[in-house]
Amino acid sequence: MIKKITKTPEEWKKILTAEVFAITRGSGTEPPFQNAYWNNKKQGIYKCSNCSLVLFDSGHKFDSGTGWPSFWKAYRQDYVTVRTDTSHGMVRQEALCARCGSHLGHVFSDGPKPTRLRFCMNSAALIFEER
Repeated sequence: MIKKITKTPEEWKKILTAEVFAITRGSGTEPPFQNAYWNNKKQGIYKCSNCSLVLFDSGHKFDSGTGWPSFWKAYRQDYVTVRTDTSHGMVRQEALCARCGSHLGHVFSDGPKPTRLRFCMNSAALIFEER
């Protein structure tokens, strides 16, 4: 079981940049093809930018053509939670960090085998650590 991290919005604002706060705590989205990791081809791990939980491995990253970093599976299934998001007049599956609840992006069912999933993530929600 993951030990949860809970902070007030004011506490998060003190430790996160304005952009990271807007995206991860406010469910924002960064522009495609203009973010840090959409085209990152280095080997390593991607951690939550809010709490440093390991979320994805570069071995599961693929080029989805969307302009955001995309993965076909999480580092551990219980590290990324998914809930239904009905904002913006759409029904989507929102991906969240299981430890701190930060908004990571969305999960779609148009990814590659073997999972057919596409975890379409915001770079601002991630910190890359090269191997």
